Amino acid sequence: MTDRHSRLTERLALVRPLFAANVALAGADPLGTPAEPLAEEAAGLSPNAVKKRRNEFAAGRDAVHQAMRQLGVSPAPVQVGSDRAPVWPTGLVGSITHTKSCAMAVLAREGEVQALGIDVEEDTPLKAELLPAICSEREQAWLRRQDNPGQMAKVIFSAKEAAYKAQYTLSRAFYGFDGMELELDLAASAYQAFFTADRPPFLRGEAVGGRFAVGAGLIMTTAEIRGRG
Repeated sequence: MTDRHSRLTERLALVRPLFAANVALAGADPLGTPAEPLAEEAAGLSPNAVKKRRNEFAAGRDAVHQAMRQLGVSPAPVQVGSDRAPVWPTGLVGSITHTKSCAMAVLAREGEVQALGIDVEEDTPLKAELLPAICSEREQAWLRRQDNPGQMAKVIFSAKEAAYKAQYTLSRAFYGFDGMELELDLAASAYQAFFTADRPPFLRGEAVGGRFAVGAGLIMTTAEIRGRG
């Protein structure tokens, strides 16, 4: 077993408890040799895409196809929509994420889960100059009370990404980082992302919940939406 394979296994083990048992989770290594995407998927890549982008895209689709097999579904194309979001096969909901060293995908059967979100980031502090664009005044005040504000700011960034992906499945609404404000429960490694404006079917003050883990060189955040009327 290679060091990179061991690291991927370690990372997946950190994320697995953050999702319910009926959510499939898989990963791939963009720095290795991920399986080639299906032809219909590859068509969504720009012909000018650099090798790094192609490898990350391939690793993401490789992870998706692994997750499909976990659910007992034959791998099917996950194409890129006009909004650049993945187009999931009928009956499935999911989310894909990748960073330079890791790609992950989560997948569930529609009806069991309404929406999913996952985000992975390298475990480095958020750049200070990005803080005002990412974090609200309230979030920044909370960060000033933490021992590791740069790392926690990256957790907030990642959690907003995961929550955004999950809500977008239902709202198809675009917005910036000010569209949600987070409350973190460090003891439970959990968060609530509250909408700062109405994003039908979500109303201002409603929240998307999720969890996070930090380890093996990554910050990993998740979101699940279940049981909306």
